[in-house]
Amino acid sequence: MKKTGTVFKYGDNVDTDVIMPARYLNTSDPKELAKYCMIDIDKEFAKKVKKDDIIVANKNFGCGSSREHAPIAIKASGVSCVIASTFARIFYRNSFNIGLPILECEEAVNKIEDRDEIEVDFSLGEITNITKGEKYQAQPLPKFMQEIISKDGLINYINER
Repeated sequence: MKKTGTVFKYGDNVDTDVIMPARYLNTSDPKELAKYCMIDIDKEFAKKVKKDDIIVANKNFGCGSSREHAPIAIKASGVSCVIASTFARIFYRNSFNIGLPILECEEAVNKIEDRDEIEVDFSLGEITNITKGEKYQAQPLPKFMQEIISKDGLINYINER
């Protein structure tokens, strides 16, 4: 499974309150949530993001409250993957539960720049920076996690079993 997209790059400690601010939690509709995704850190994100684009951030991405609306908004906005140095544990779990792939890769985070075009191969854990002609190695996603993502989340995965 591979995805290619343009990078939106952010720093350390991007918390769920800036990913999906509480003032917009009056709905659970993913398309509505996507309109406000990242609005408190990047006001133009929802207008600029395209299908399969990728978020790259430094350490502790998704910290803060445990709201699952944050990964839902990211996925609904069209983002195909989030790459960070580290993730908050609850965000990590919520992401896979809804079928949003995430990878930890310090080297990629250090070398990838905003608006680079990259390709991610989840089965190999390979991140290719097409813009710079570089490759970085993350831990490949285990087969069962790839299946959860391909089924669009844990509930669908369980229901099909």
